Amino acid sequence: MFLDIPCTLMRGGTSKGPYFLAQDLPSDPAERDRVLLAAMGSPHIRQVDGIGAGDTLTSKVVIVSPSTRADIDIEYLFAQVSVDQMRVDTMPNCGNMLAGVGPYSIESGLVKTQDPVTTLRILNRNTGKIVEASIQTPGGRVTYEGTVGIDGVPGTGAPIVLNFLDAAGARTGRLFPTGDRMDVVNGIDVSCLDFASPLVFIAAESFGRTAHESRQELDADKELKAGIEEIRIEIGKRAGMGDVSESVLPKVALVGTAARDGTIAARYFTPWTCHAAFAVTGALCLAAASSIPGTIPARYAQHRKLDPNLNRIEHPAGALEIRMGPAKDSSAENPSFSVAGLVRTARPLFIGKVHVHQPSSLADVCSLP
Repeated sequence: MFLDIPCTLMRGGTSKGPYFLAQDLPSDPAERDRVLLAAMGSPHIRQVDGIGAGDTLTSKVVIVSPSTRADIDIEYLFAQVSVDQMRVDTMPNCGNMLAGVGPYSIESGLVKTQDPVTTLRILNRNTGKIVEASIQTPGGRVTYEGTVGIDGVPGTGAPIVLNFLDAAGARTGRLFPTGDRMDVVNGIDVSCLDFASPLVFIAAESFGRTAHESRQELDADKELKAGIEEIRIEIGKRAGMGDVSESVLPKVALVGTAARDGTIAARYFTPWTCHAAFAVTGALCLAAASSIPGTIPARYAQHRKLDPNLNRIEHPAGALEIRMGPAKDSSAENPSFSVAGLVRTARPLFIGKVHVHQPSSLADVCSLP
């Protein structure tokens, strides 16, 4: 027996995955997760029996629902579906997939539009934080065509402006989860910040690297990844996150001096493999850290004198720009940011129904090859 569940497969930024209305999924979280695993074809290294594409960047799900809050237009929950394990993680957020939430909500009839731009206040249920998204809606209809290109995605599209409001302490409640701007783990200086998402920053040169390596080169270095994981697990404990060995948070980024015209070079880990480009939430956290003296990223950041609030992060697919807005009461001792923004693009890939086995049948279809 199969369940037929309406969904829209969308590319959001440099990621893609299905977008669902919450009303079309089981309300019980455990049952919902079983349905998502079946829909994506997990656990299976190729996700051949589902609509996942065998990569963490394409095994993502967004669940959208109306909001009962007067100050919020729409709410969404992000779910990272494991490719090869029976696990769905709703702890992290994904800024790339967020880019599709506004257009999907409009196309689904959940919110009204304006001409020529519709700005929505979106609540991320993973973190409880609010994001303002501005979507191009000439004539009151979403347009996906435009001239904006983002590195890591072919072609161009209509700009979707995302402004993250009060993003500090998104998961841990603290900008500096360990209480310090710098920690030492296994003789290596590291910084942990929680801005949009918790990240551990490590100087690439601490591992004999430059932060200009390819994704393939870093993924092939088992010794490097083992060293990074030791640091990540220890920082997780110091940050009050407990044993993070089975959790994707905190993520990790190796940082170094920019090679081109960027502010900083970085390689982002998800956390067990290197990202093909750079996660939006990770980029926001890196931009914040780069602006705060005493952190590892600040050692390498080269801000432009004419526009010090613009952070250009060099990554394997090119670069990503984040604009930070320091709060009026921000200081060197107590840094804070009123807004952090960037531009993404998104578009639907198909609209229809995904056929999934009934939850009681999952044991027959979710076995490893």
